[in-house]
Amino acid sequence: MAEITVAAINDLRQRTNAGMMDCKKALTDANGDIDAAIKALREKGLAIQVKRADKESKEGIIMARTSEDGKTIGMAEVNTETDFVAKTDNFKQFVKAVTDKTLEGVEDVSAALKDELMTIVSQTGENVKIRRTALYKLSGTGKVASYIHMGGKVGVLVEVGCGNEATATSAAFAELVHDLTLQIAAAAPRWITPDEVPAEVVEAEKDIYRNQVQGKPANIVENILKGKIQKFYSDVCLIHQPFIKEPKQTVTDVVNACAKATGDTITIKRFVRYQLGAA
Repeated sequence: MAEITVAAINDLRQRTNAGMMDCKKALTDANGDIDAAIKALREKGLAIQVKRADKESKEGIIMARTSEDGKTIGMAEVNTETDFVAKTDNFKQFVKAVTDKTLEGVEDVSAALKDELMTIVSQTGENVKIRRTALYKLSGTGKVASYIHMGGKVGVLVEVGCGNEATATSAAFAELVHDLTLQIAAAAPRWITPDEVPAEVVEAEKDIYRNQVQGKPANIVENILKGKIQKFYSDVCLIHQPFIKEPKQTVTDVVNACAKATGDTITIKRFVRYQLGAA
């Protein structure tokens, strides 16, 4: 009898979307032969998705759901093959179920909604994938917020902290947090501050710029590199980006203005941005 490893079970799960125990049993019965296990799962109706695995799933919906107290938000991206299916009520209801499970804190949503996933695949005849999920729970004083753009093509979660509860419930703070979700959706930052940018990413950028200024004196090259890297940070780091509502200001300027108005300390703690079908 072949040894059934966890890696083999996970591989079969990825290829069929069947449950962990179903995959383990299929591999055991097939003596470790993954192709035979796939065939067995398909015969049982547990691997409908594998029949359309060659189809790309780049359409779909990004959806966010918020808890009643406003302190927890779940967001999910569910993909399908065509925009036509993405607009159907059945697909939207499935995405809502996925997002609700995410909000509940379920880690393996695909396993929790295995039957529902198989049903929506059968109904649509398309390759439906629960691509990714995110859950933000407010830590300390502040606010979590979401923004869904273009009817579910872009989704954003952000958590912003402050020192006082009075600030957290103020209109000025609420406006700032909302503006930050709009900023992230529109400007697509990758990090919050330059400190978060990996050193290898910075060096790769510098190499590009060095190649652009070959032959110039070393001191001039160094000054050019500093300017180029600052421009790079203004593109990819949230706090240095030009504010979308007033490009003469940076996001830092806007945050500082709110901090001054509220007499408090305000910190952008984290964010996540999903774009449909993108990495």
